[in-house]
Amino acid sequence: MDILRFDVANRLFFRLYQSSNLMHKNGTKAVASFGSTTQQWAVMGALARPRVRNEGMSVKELIGFLMLSRQNLSAVLDRLESRGWIEKVKDAADGRSRRSRLTAKGVAIWDEMLVAIGEFYEASLAGLSPEEQLALYRLLDRLKDGLAALGVEEDAAQAEGA
Repeated sequence: MDILRFDVANRLFFRLYQSSNLMHKNGTKAVASFGSTTQQWAVMGALARPRVRNEGMSVKELIGFLMLSRQNLSAVLDRLESRGWIEKVKDAADGRSRRSRLTAKGVAIWDEMLVAIGEFYEASLAGLSPEEQLALYRLLDRLKDGLAALGVEEDAAQAEGA
């Protein structure tokens, strides 16, 4: 990689790092009145999606969807469960497995949080047109895929060496 490409890449990844930290810091402020964090917001948002709202998600599914470690996710799930916002239920297909889903209280809290989250989104994205927002989404999705492929290649290399 030539020096110019390296410099641009370095600046880009540093900007992503800064943006991620600011998103976490200010996102947590946006949901602080609920006693929530951005991690809890992400888990609740994953569980609130129409496709999974009734049956919930397994820990493995949540790890894959949110790209979190099991350790980080377990702590968030325990906190949400202790607050009565989620419950762990038996998997209909495999009674030995458990799935996490929002409780009625969790759905009500989520619906209230959506107002604060919407305001956070509006303020955060005010400097971008709808077209720019869509372009950024698409570019970040491609970057995410490229980063994910690095992990796949690493996993394959480790499997070959085993």
